[in-house]
Amino acid sequence: MKKILLLIFIAGLNFSLYSQELEDILDQEAPDYTTITTGTFNGTRIMNGHSVETRKKGILEFVISHRFGRINTGIYELFGLDNSNIRFGFEYAIIDDLTIALGRSSFEKTYDSYLKYRLLKQKTGAEDFPISLTLFGSATVKTLRDYEPEDEPPFIDRLTYTTQILLARKFSPDFSLQIMPTYIHFNTVPTTEDPNDLFAIGIGARIKISKRISINGEYYYTINPFTSVTTYNSIALGVDIETGGHIFQLIFTNSRSMLEKGFIAETTGNFFEGDIHFGFNISRAFQVKKPKEKNKLY
Repeated sequence: MKKILLLIFIAGLNFSLYSQELEDILDQEAPDYTTITTGTFNGTRIMNGHSVETRKKGILEFVISHRFGRINTGIYELFGLDNSNIRFGFEYAIIDDLTIALGRSSFEKTYDSYLKYRLLKQKTGAEDFPISLTLFGSATVKTLRDYEPEDEPPFIDRLTYTTQILLARKFSPDFSLQIMPTYIHFNTVPTTEDPNDLFAIGIGARIKISKRISINGEYYYTINPFTSVTTYNSIALGVDIETGGHIFQLIFTNSRSMLEKGFIAETTGNFFEGDIHFGFNISRAFQVKKPKEKNKLY
Protein backbone atom coordinates (compact mmCIF):
# COMPACT_ATOMS: atom_id res chain seq x y z
CA MET A 1 0.00 0.00 0.00
CA LYS A 2 2.85 2.37 0.89
CA LYS A 3 4.51 1.65 -2.44
CA ILE A 4 1.30 2.47 -4.31
CA LEU A 5 0.91 5.79 -2.47
CA LEU A 6 4.57 6.65 -3.16
CA LEU A 7 4.10 5.97 -6.88
CA ILE A 8 0.97 8.17 -6.97
CA PHE A 9 2.83 11.02 -5.20
CA ILE A 10 5.81 10.82 -7.60
CA ALA A 11 3.50 10.74 -10.65
CA GLY A 12 1.53 13.75 -9.40
CA LEU A 13 4.73 15.69 -8.71
CA ASN A 14 6.08 14.98 -12.20
CA PHE A 15 2.75 16.01 -13.79
CA SER A 16 2.73 19.27 -11.80
CA LEU A 17 6.30 20.09 -12.86
CA TYR A 18 5.49 19.24 -16.49
CA SER A 19 2.35 21.42 -16.44
CA GLN A 20 4.27 24.36 -14.97
CA GLU A 21 7.01 23.97 -17.60
CA LEU A 22 4.42 23.79 -20.40
CA GLU A 23 2.66 26.90 -19.09
CA ASP A 24 5.97 28.80 -19.01
CA ILE A 25 6.69 27.78 -22.60
CA LEU A 26 3.23 28.88 -23.77
CA ASP A 27 3.60 32.23 -21.98
CA GLN A 28 6.92 32.82 -23.73
CA GLU A 29 5.55 31.90 -27.16
CA ALA A 30 2.24 33.79 -26.86
CA PRO A 31 2.30 37.20 -28.61
CA ASP A 32 1.83 40.38 -26.61
CA TYR A 33 -1.31 42.06 -27.94
CA THR A 34 -1.95 45.80 -28.03
CA THR A 35 -5.47 47.07 -28.67
CA ILE A 36 -6.07 50.56 -30.07
CA THR A 37 -8.95 52.34 -28.34
CA THR A 38 -11.65 53.37 -30.82
CA GLY A 39 -14.81 55.44 -30.62
CA THR A 40 -13.59 58.01 -28.12
CA PHE A 41 -16.25 60.27 -29.67
CA ASN A 42 -19.01 59.43 -32.16
CA GLY A 43 -17.70 61.75 -34.86
CA THR A 44 -15.15 64.38 -35.77
CA ARG A 45 -16.95 67.08 -33.72
CA ILE A 46 -17.77 67.27 -30.02
CA MET A 47 -20.22 70.16 -30.49
CA ASN A 48 -18.80 73.32 -32.06
CA GLY A 49 -15.21 72.17 -31.94
CA HIS A 50 -13.29 69.16 -33.23
CA SER A 51 -12.75 65.87 -31.44
CA VAL A 52 -9.61 63.73 -31.71
CA GLU A 53 -11.37 61.47 -34.22
CA THR A 54 -10.27 61.23 -37.85
CA ARG A 55 -11.86 59.20 -40.64
CA LYS A 56 -10.40 56.11 -42.27
CA LYS A 57 -8.36 56.44 -45.45
CA GLY A 58 -10.48 57.14 -48.52
CA ILE A 59 -13.51 58.48 -46.62
CA LEU A 60 -15.08 61.70 -47.88
CA GLU A 61 -17.33 63.34 -45.29
CA PHE A 62 -19.91 65.99 -46.12
CA VAL A 63 -20.77 68.14 -43.09
CA ILE A 64 -23.65 70.62 -42.84
CA SER A 65 -24.00 72.83 -39.76
CA HIS A 66 -26.76 75.29 -38.84
CA ARG A 67 -26.98 77.85 -36.03
CA PHE A 68 -30.27 79.71 -35.71
CA GLY A 69 -30.96 83.04 -34.00
CA ARG A 70 -31.24 83.51 -30.25
CA ILE A 71 -34.02 81.63 -28.50
CA ASN A 72 -34.78 84.63 -26.27
CA THR A 73 -35.89 86.74 -29.27
CA GLY A 74 -39.36 85.26 -28.68
CA ILE A 75 -42.25 84.15 -30.81
CA TYR A 76 -41.93 87.01 -33.34
CA GLU A 77 -38.64 85.50 -34.55
CA LEU A 78 -39.99 81.99 -33.85
CA PHE A 79 -37.43 81.68 -31.07
CA GLY A 80 -34.58 82.30 -33.47
CA LEU A 81 -35.64 79.93 -36.24
CA ASP A 82 -36.31 82.85 -38.63
CA ASN A 83 -32.57 83.52 -38.72
CA SER A 84 -29.96 81.00 -39.70
CA ASN A 85 -26.24 80.68 -40.31
CA ILE A 86 -25.01 77.73 -42.29
CA ARG A 87 -21.68 76.07 -42.93
CA PHE A 88 -21.04 73.21 -45.32
CA GLY A 89 -17.75 71.47 -45.82
CA PHE A 90 -16.01 68.56 -47.49
CA GLU A 91 -13.49 66.61 -45.43
CA TYR A 92 -11.30 63.89 -46.94
CA ALA A 93 -9.04 61.37 -45.21
CA ILE A 94 -5.81 61.06 -47.20
CA ILE A 95 -4.67 58.35 -44.80
CA ASP A 96 -6.24 56.93 -41.65
CA ASP A 97 -4.78 59.66 -39.47
CA LEU A 98 -4.70 62.70 -41.77
CA THR A 99 -7.71 64.74 -42.93
CA ILE A 100 -7.87 67.80 -45.20
CA ALA A 101 -10.97 69.96 -45.52
CA LEU A 102 -12.54 72.95 -47.23
CA GLY A 103 -15.69 74.74 -46.09
CA ARG A 104 -17.79 77.86 -46.46
CA SER A 105 -19.88 79.70 -43.83
CA SER A 106 -22.64 82.23 -44.40
CA PHE A 107 -21.52 83.99 -41.19
CA GLU A 108 -19.25 86.79 -42.45
CA LYS A 109 -19.16 84.87 -45.77
CA THR A 110 -16.09 83.00 -44.57
CA TYR A 111 -14.10 80.30 -46.34
CA ASP A 112 -12.05 77.90 -44.22
CA SER A 113 -9.58 75.10 -44.70
CA TYR A 114 -7.90 72.81 -42.21
CA LEU A 115 -5.48 69.94 -41.68
CA LYS A 116 -6.05 67.43 -38.89
CA TYR A 117 -3.51 64.76 -37.93
CA ARG A 118 -3.92 62.09 -35.28
CA LEU A 119 -0.43 61.77 -33.88
CA LEU A 120 -0.96 59.38 -30.94
CA LYS A 121 -3.66 56.84 -30.09
CA GLN A 122 -4.86 55.52 -26.76
CA LYS A 123 -3.87 51.87 -26.36
CA THR A 124 -4.23 49.04 -23.89
CA GLY A 125 -2.12 45.92 -23.56
CA ALA A 126 1.59 45.41 -24.12
CA GLU A 127 2.15 48.95 -25.39
CA ASP A 128 -0.27 50.76 -23.12
CA PHE A 129 -0.73 54.49 -23.79
CA PRO A 130 -3.22 56.57 -21.76
CA ILE A 131 -4.45 59.22 -24.26
CA SER A 132 -5.10 60.13 -27.87
CA LEU A 133 -3.46 63.25 -29.32
CA THR A 134 -4.54 65.02 -32.51
CA LEU A 135 -3.07 68.16 -34.06
CA PHE A 136 -5.40 70.64 -35.75
CA GLY A 137 -4.55 73.70 -37.86
CA SER A 138 -6.92 75.90 -39.85
CA ALA A 139 -7.00 79.11 -41.87
CA THR A 140 -10.05 81.28 -42.62
CA VAL A 141 -10.67 84.22 -44.89
CA LYS A 142 -13.54 86.66 -44.34
CA THR A 143 -15.12 87.89 -47.58
CA LEU A 144 -17.99 89.97 -46.16
CA ARG A 145 -18.02 93.41 -47.82
CA ASP A 146 -18.47 95.45 -44.63
CA TYR A 147 -16.33 98.31 -45.90
CA GLU A 148 -16.50 101.13 -48.41
CA PRO A 149 -15.23 100.17 -51.90
CA GLU A 150 -12.34 102.61 -51.64
CA ASP A 151 -11.31 101.09 -48.27
CA GLU A 152 -11.19 97.46 -49.34
CA PRO A 153 -8.62 95.69 -47.12
CA PRO A 154 -5.94 93.51 -48.72
CA PHE A 155 -6.53 89.77 -48.80
CA ILE A 156 -3.92 89.02 -46.17
CA ASP A 157 -5.61 91.31 -43.63
CA ARG A 158 -8.73 89.14 -43.74
CA LEU A 159 -6.93 85.94 -42.74
CA THR A 160 -7.07 84.22 -39.35
CA TYR A 161 -5.19 81.12 -38.22
CA THR A 162 -6.00 78.57 -35.52
CA THR A 163 -3.79 75.89 -33.97
CA GLN A 164 -5.04 73.30 -31.48
CA ILE A 165 -3.70 70.32 -29.60
CA LEU A 166 -6.56 67.89 -28.89
CA LEU A 167 -5.91 65.56 -25.93
CA ALA A 168 -8.55 62.94 -25.13
CA ARG A 169 -9.05 59.84 -23.04
CA LYS A 170 -11.82 57.26 -23.18
CA PHE A 171 -12.19 56.35 -19.52
CA SER A 172 -14.91 53.78 -20.13
CA PRO A 173 -17.27 52.73 -22.94
CA ASP A 174 -19.67 55.42 -21.70
CA PHE A 175 -17.41 58.35 -20.79
CA SER A 176 -14.78 60.32 -22.73
CA LEU A 177 -13.03 63.58 -21.89
CA GLN A 178 -11.01 65.97 -24.07
CA ILE A 179 -8.86 69.05 -23.39
CA MET A 180 -8.06 71.57 -26.17
CA PRO A 181 -5.22 74.12 -25.75
CA THR A 182 -5.80 76.69 -28.51
CA TYR A 183 -3.88 79.50 -30.20
CA ILE A 184 -5.59 81.93 -32.62
CA HIS A 185 -3.84 84.61 -34.68
CA PHE A 186 -5.82 87.47 -36.26
CA ASN A 187 -3.99 89.40 -38.98
CA THR A 188 -6.41 92.28 -38.30
CA VAL A 189 -8.16 93.05 -34.98
CA PRO A 190 -10.98 95.50 -34.13
CA THR A 191 -8.67 98.09 -32.48
CA THR A 192 -5.00 98.54 -31.78
CA GLU A 193 -5.68 97.75 -28.09
CA ASP A 194 -6.89 94.25 -28.99
CA PRO A 195 -4.39 91.38 -29.11
CA ASN A 196 -3.60 89.75 -32.44
CA ASP A 197 -2.73 86.52 -30.64
CA LEU A 198 -5.37 84.89 -28.47
CA PHE A 199 -4.95 81.88 -26.21
CA ALA A 200 -7.74 79.65 -24.94
CA ILE A 201 -8.28 76.31 -23.26
CA GLY A 202 -11.26 74.11 -24.01
CA ILE A 203 -12.78 71.06 -22.37
CA GLY A 204 -15.30 68.65 -23.86
CA ALA A 205 -17.01 65.47 -22.71
CA ARG A 206 -19.29 62.70 -23.94
CA ILE A 207 -21.59 60.52 -21.82
CA LYS A 208 -23.28 57.65 -23.67
CA ILE A 209 -26.83 56.89 -22.58
CA SER A 210 -27.50 54.18 -25.17
CA LYS A 211 -25.72 52.39 -28.00
CA ARG A 212 -26.35 55.23 -30.46
CA ILE A 213 -27.15 58.27 -28.30
CA SER A 214 -24.88 60.38 -26.11
CA ILE A 215 -24.99 63.69 -24.25
CA ASN A 216 -22.11 66.03 -25.11
CA GLY A 217 -20.80 69.23 -23.56
CA GLU A 218 -18.11 71.74 -24.47
CA TYR A 219 -16.62 74.87 -22.90
CA TYR A 220 -13.86 77.24 -24.04
CA TYR A 221 -12.16 79.73 -21.74
CA THR A 222 -10.40 82.59 -23.54
CA ILE A 223 -7.36 83.69 -21.55
CA ASN A 224 -6.79 87.10 -23.17
CA PRO A 225 -10.02 88.17 -24.95
CA PHE A 226 -10.56 91.27 -27.05
CA THR A 227 -10.93 94.41 -24.93
CA SER A 228 -12.88 96.61 -27.37
CA VAL A 229 -15.76 94.13 -27.68
CA THR A 230 -17.68 92.41 -24.90
CA THR A 231 -17.27 88.69 -25.51
CA TYR A 232 -18.18 85.59 -23.53
CA ASN A 233 -16.71 82.14 -23.24
CA SER A 234 -18.27 79.62 -25.61
CA ILE A 235 -20.60 77.01 -24.10
CA ALA A 236 -22.34 74.20 -25.97
CA LEU A 237 -24.58 71.39 -24.78
CA GLY A 238 -26.35 68.83 -26.89
CA VAL A 239 -27.15 65.32 -28.01
CA ASP A 240 -25.35 63.02 -30.45
CA ILE A 241 -27.41 60.56 -32.48
CA GLU A 242 -25.61 57.98 -34.59
CA THR A 243 -27.62 56.48 -37.45
CA GLY A 244 -25.43 54.28 -39.60
CA GLY A 245 -23.42 56.50 -41.93
CA HIS A 246 -24.91 59.67 -40.37
CA ILE A 247 -23.95 61.54 -37.22
CA PHE A 248 -26.69 63.95 -36.13
CA GLN A 249 -25.97 66.47 -33.37
CA LEU A 250 -28.55 68.73 -31.72
CA ILE A 251 -26.85 71.73 -30.12
CA PHE A 252 -27.66 74.60 -27.76
CA THR A 253 -24.88 77.20 -27.65
CA ASN A 254 -24.24 80.91 -27.11
CA SER A 255 -22.05 81.00 -30.25
CA ARG A 256 -23.26 81.90 -33.76
CA SER A 257 -20.11 80.99 -35.63
CA MET A 258 -19.14 77.40 -36.43
CA LEU A 259 -15.44 78.19 -36.89
CA GLU A 260 -12.83 78.20 -34.12
CA LYS A 261 -11.88 81.84 -34.49
CA GLY A 262 -15.57 82.77 -34.24
CA PHE A 263 -16.95 80.68 -31.40
CA ILE A 264 -13.79 80.87 -29.26
CA ALA A 265 -12.83 84.53 -29.72
CA GLU A 266 -15.95 86.34 -30.99
CA THR A 267 -18.94 84.98 -29.05
CA THR A 268 -21.08 87.94 -27.94
CA GLY A 269 -23.98 86.07 -26.32
CA ASN A 270 -24.31 85.35 -22.61
CA PHE A 271 -25.47 81.75 -22.24
CA PHE A 272 -26.81 82.34 -18.72
CA GLU A 273 -28.95 85.30 -19.83
CA GLY A 274 -30.70 83.27 -22.50
CA ASP A 275 -28.56 84.24 -25.50
CA ILE A 276 -28.74 80.67 -26.73
CA HIS A 277 -28.73 79.51 -30.34
CA PHE A 278 -30.29 76.21 -31.29
CA GLY A 279 -28.49 74.40 -34.08
CA PHE A 280 -27.35 71.11 -35.47
CA ASN A 281 -24.50 69.34 -37.22
CA ILE A 282 -25.16 66.52 -39.65
CA SER A 283 -22.53 64.53 -41.49
CA ARG A 284 -22.58 61.84 -44.16
CA ALA A 285 -19.57 59.69 -44.94
CA PHE A 286 -18.85 58.26 -48.40
CA GLN A 287 -16.31 55.54 -49.20
CA VAL A 288 -14.34 57.05 -52.09
CA LYS A 289 -11.36 54.71 -51.92
CA LYS A 290 -11.46 51.25 -50.36
CA PRO A 291 -8.65 50.81 -47.83
CA LYS A 292 -6.50 47.69 -47.62
CA GLU A 293 -7.38 45.13 -44.98
CA LYS A 294 -5.20 45.30 -41.88
CA ASN A 295 -5.16 43.78 -38.44
CA LYS A 296 -5.86 46.21 -35.60
CA LEU A 297 -4.04 43.93 -33.12
CA TYR A 298 -0.29 43.63 -33.14
